[in-house]
Amino acid sequence: MNSRERVQRALNHQEMDRIPLDLGSSPVTGMHVQSVYKLRQALGLDPPGTPVKIIEPFQNLGEIKSDLVDALGVDVVGVSPPTTFFGFKNEGWKPWTSFEGTPVLVPEGYNTDPEPDGDILMYPEGDKFAPPSGRMPQAGWYFDAIIRQPPIDDDNLNVEDNLEEFAPISDEELGYWSREVGRLYHETDKAIMAIFGGIAFGDIALVPATWLKNPKGIRDVEEWYVSTVIRRDYIYQVFERQCEIALANLEKLYQTVGDQVTVVYMSGTDFGTQRGPFVSRETYRGLYLPFQKRLNDWVHEHTPWKTFIHSCGSVTELIPDFIEAGFDILNPVQTSASNMIPEELKARFGDQVTFWGGGVDTQHTLPFGTPDEIRQQVRERIKVFGLGGGFVFNSIHNIQARVPVENILAMYETVRAHSWY
Repeated sequence: MNSRERVQRALNHQEMDRIPLDLGSSPVTGMHVQSVYKLRQALGLDPPGTPVKIIEPFQNLGEIKSDLVDALGVDVVGVSPPTTFFGFKNEGWKPWTSFEGTPVLVPEGYNTDPEPDGDILMYPEGDKFAPPSGRMPQAGWYFDAIIRQPPIDDDNLNVEDNLEEFAPISDEELGYWSREVGRLYHETDKAIMAIFGGIAFGDIALVPATWLKNPKGIRDVEEWYVSTVIRRDYIYQVFERQCEIALANLEKLYQTVGDQVTVVYMSGTDFGTQRGPFVSRETYRGLYLPFQKRLNDWVHEHTPWKTFIHSCGSVTELIPDFIEAGFDILNPVQTSASNMIPEELKARFGDQVTFWGGGVDTQHTLPFGTPDEIRQQVRERIKVFGLGGGFVFNSIHNIQARVPVENILAMYETVRAHSWY
C-alpha cells in the first residue's frame, strides 16, 4: 500500500503492511539543522559543505527534502503557514554558518549580525527597527523568546489585545493552502499534515507572539500562567472569541482543501511536566476542554480529518480528557516522563488514540546511548505501540543537535528492518 493508505489504516487502528514513519511533517516531529546536515552527509545525499535550509528558525529545524523522505521511507509530509515563527517568509535564502560551523541557508529576514556579546537577535518580520523578539545565546542552538510585556492594567484589560494574531483567514492565505496542499496531494502519495495555526488554546510558545512588532495584552509567560488562575474569566473570554474565529476559518479551509488533508495539528499546548500534569484536571476540563471539543467536534462532523494534540511531559492523568475532547492522535508520547509507561499507555488507551511518537527517547537514549541500545529500544517500542495499529513512528519530539549520526542511522535502520507486520 502507499504511504497515504498506510497512515490512514494506522489512524483507524488497523494493522497494515508496516508501521508508518514521520519525520518533519510538523514543528514537533522534525530535526535540528545540524543533525539534518550530518544525516544527509552520512547517507551520501550531498557533497560535503552543501548547506541545509533552516525552515523553522525558532528551533532551527532543518528542511526534510524529498530525497531524504525517500531514503528513509517517510510516510507523512506537512504544510505549515507561509510565514515563520518570527513573521517573515521562508524566501530570499542566503548563506549563514551556525555557531558550531554547520553550513546553512536562512531566509532574508534571519539576522546574521552578532551583537557585541556574541548573541544573535531576531526581529519580528525581520524589521530591525522593531524591538527584538528572539535571542540565541552565543554558541547556542535555539532562540529564546524575548518577553515584551507592557504594564498590565487589570481595570482596562481588553480581550482583543490577546486576539491580534487570531484573525479571519484571508483569500490570499486560502490560495496558499489550496496550492500547497494540492501540490503535495498530487505530486506525492504521502499523508498530509496541515498546521493551519490559530487553533491551539494557550500554547505557551505562542503567547509572547514573536512575530508581532508590538504585542499587547498578556504576553509574559509567567504572567499568562498566573492569569489562568487569577484572571480566569479574561482567559476564558480570549479562548471563547478565538474559538469562534477558528471555527469560521476551519470551515473555509475545508472548502478549500477538502479531503486532501489527513491530519490537522490542532494543539501544541503543553500540559505536562517531567513529573506530572502542569495543570489540574479541573482546570483542564473547565478552561481548555470545552473549546478543544468544539473544534474537534466540528472537524469530525464535517471532515474526514484526524486531529492531533502535542503535549510534552507526564500527561497520563489527562489522556482520558484529551480523548473526551475529541483528539485522535497524541504526540510526542514522552515515555521518559513519570508514569508514561509504554505498555500501560497502549493497554489503557491504544484503542482510542493513535500514539504518534514515543519511538525513541530523545532525552537520554538517542543522544547518549550506543547504537545497540537505540536498536533495542526502537524494537521494543515498535512491538508495544504497533500492536493492532494506532501507531506512527517518530522520536519523542524533535531530534536535537549534537546527536551522534551513527545513533540516528541506527534508529532508522531498525525502523526499516522491524516495522513490518
